[in-house]
Amino acid sequence: MSFAQLTFRESLRDIEACLRSVPEKFYHLGFRGHIARSTLADANETRDWRIYADFAQSLIHIARPMYASDPLGVDLDATVYALDSTTVDLCLSVFPWAHFRDQKAAVKMHTLLDLRGSIPTFIEVSDGKRHDVHLLDEIIAEPGAFYVMDRAYLDFKRLHAFHRSGAFFVTRTKTGVVLNRRYSHSVPPDTGVTSDQTVVLGTAGSARNYPDTLRRVRFVDSEKGRQLIFLTNHFELPALTIAQLYKSRWRIELFFESSTWCTPLDVMEFRGLIALNRPLVGLLNDSVRPRIARRPRGAVSRLHSHRPASPATVSTESTAIQWSV
Repeated sequence: MSFAQLTFRESLRDIEACLRSVPEKFYHLGFRGHIARSTLADANETRDWRIYADFAQSLIHIARPMYASDPLGVDLDATVYALDSTTVDLCLSVFPWAHFRDQKAAVKMHTLLDLRGSIPTFIEVSDGKRHDVHLLDEIIAEPGAFYVMDRAYLDFKRLHAFHRSGAFFVTRTKTGVVLNRRYSHSVPPDTGVTSDQTVVLGTAGSARNYPDTLRRVRFVDSEKGRQLIFLTNHFELPALTIAQLYKSRWRIELFFESSTWCTPLDVMEFRGLIALNRPLVGLLNDSVRPRIARRPRGAVSRLHSHRPASPATVSTESTAIQWSV
């Protein structure tokens, strides 16, 4: 199964055909007998999923230092995470336990991606009806890190918890959010940035949830001719850098396109929750929640010195558009 994951095999038949093409290497690979799909299926069903979870942790621990100095396209030495989810469509007649809509079944994979190396540090699989914003309750914010997310995660109470933890966020505002301007700051010409303002929330309920000031950056995308409005709790970076940070989140869409695929054999039922059974995840039992990884408490800030912290451990509905919603 490790071989299948690392060589991007897409089915049991694909694994079987690939291995049978090099029978002279069986002995060195540790195989002592005939390779059959049924044998692989039985092994994948009975083997403890924690073997693959631990293996994934080890690979992440090795990989993150290798990509720690990769450029992000912005002048920033902090850790930058992109947060998003993708929906895995299933056949309702085959998977009635994953009911999503009247004629559709689905599960949703929530992912926190380290943009240096495009390495996932947190993955949770839920039923397809779970709203994205609830994942913010599961993430322990890393002080000094940046979390880039779309406006589906705009919840001021949850974002204020990130702010109190010393983490920074970059997101987009929604129509109907009332913001009152306190200060306006100068912006460089010919960069696409039209305004840079310090604002506060204008309604009583929102102000209770987020009583501190926010930064609002307006940017005009000249290629598509539309205005984008960003909200962040970081006031020192140039306004253009805030816009570029949001632009970098399109990498998580590419991650979903290239690394997240699912076939009916990859999905199984988990009591009360939904679990994705990929080779590195394996099987789940009643005592284990379907989570691959999460960042440990007390993670060290890397705002000034980017050193990897300890490892944490489809149809894709959106395309890889840099200025995606």
